[in-house]
Amino acid sequence: MRLLFERHGTVIARPALETAIEQTRSMLLVGGSIQSKSETETQIAALLAASLDAEQWNAPRKVINATGVLLHTGLGRAPLAEAARNSVLDAAGACQLEVEPVSGDRSYRGFQVASLLRALTGAEDSLIVNNNAGATLLVLQALCRGREVIISRGQLVEIGGSFRLPEIFAAAGVTLKEVGTTNRTHLSDYESAINDRTIAILKVHTSNYRIIGFTSELTTAQLASVTRQHGLLLFDDIGSGQLFPHELLQSFDEPDFRGSLAAKPDLALGSGDKLLGGPQAGIILGRSTLIDTLRSHPLARCLRIDKLNLAALHATLLIHAGTAASGELPLFRMLSASIDELRTRAAAITFRLHGLTGLTVDIVDSNAQIGGGTCAGRPVPSVALKLRCTKSSAEETARQLRCGTPAVWGRTSDNSVLLDLRAISPTDDADLTEAILRLKSADSVRGGPEI
Repeated sequence: MRLLFERHGTVIARPALETAIEQTRSMLLVGGSIQSKSETETQIAALLAASLDAEQWNAPRKVINATGVLLHTGLGRAPLAEAARNSVLDAAGACQLEVEPVSGDRSYRGFQVASLLRALTGAEDSLIVNNNAGATLLVLQALCRGREVIISRGQLVEIGGSFRLPEIFAAAGVTLKEVGTTNRTHLSDYESAINDRTIAILKVHTSNYRIIGFTSELTTAQLASVTRQHGLLLFDDIGSGQLFPHELLQSFDEPDFRGSLAAKPDLALGSGDKLLGGPQAGIILGRSTLIDTLRSHPLARCLRIDKLNLAALHATLLIHAGTAASGELPLFRMLSASIDELRTRAAAITFRLHGLTGLTVDIVDSNAQIGGGTCAGRPVPSVALKLRCTKSSAEETARQLRCGTPAVWGRTSDNSVLLDLRAISPTDDADLTEAILRLKSADSVRGGPEI
């Protein structure tokens, strides 16, 4: 136990030890057999070690994403390109964050990416905040507080656990004016809702669900015509943050910043860690006068992007500006992998696993998805390893994989664990194989944290 205290520190280890002692006492009181002093100490030490190890397992550490969800929100969405990771390391110490190098004068955070975003999307100006929910809140509160903003009923999205547009409106002090129906909203719906309290129309791309069949909605260009005619503002939330059309994303029918801004909204909003393939960020592009108003609002400081994500965003935008984005961005590499390539990798892994007792591994067809609130209903054909362990359930096998080093996250189906290869870098295949090999013994399968 002394080594555990030295490794983890007294502040963490002492309360964990007290809990382990109490757990042992409770077990004895409910009928546990009387143990010797050494056996009791061994049991307390084991409980203490499991508790302290859990602190390490809970860390935001590297995982192998075998879920088949390429932009898994729970696993950090878009993995960063190598150049972006290097930029994060470079900015981890003192860095040029809010100072301009030539003049030495103070500048605003995010000036580093303004010219890149202008060139890539045609935006007049830009503001970067910590995420797109924050961008939406800032725009509504800074530009629309106390007024009405119109939105189609079919666009009242909920993204994640607590981001619901009606609640964001309420927090911003803005009245939400719903128009149309869930599946159809017409020009007349917007025009009849406009009154002297109306200040803007918000268009939201429903990126995490799709309404198909008898549907109708106005384009950004059509809404821009309405807002110009009535002297209102138009905000276009494209959601997934695609900068401009890319051949690998064409089949998913997702909007992009360049196309949005060409339709002349006043502001366009999107995320940095989805189809852009960068870090978590909320990107606001559009009219300079409005961006200036947002930048000077007190809430902008509360929502500003941190230096590490800004460095990663800058590096990612440089990749998009070049000609090798498909080769450098992990998301694009995932999408470009052929089924034959995935099958070849799967065969190489299963060859190394051949002959294991108590574990069967099969190669099966799979359907991956982009995830992260994007490209809903658009599966991506993939290949998976199907694991079935004779001495443990699929849930227990999956738990053991999650608690290994590195952690492997798959999905369970039909009393099996499916490990989809599309979101896994080929450089991680060896680690994935070793993680599966650790399942070969019953003791290994029963291991892991028990708190």
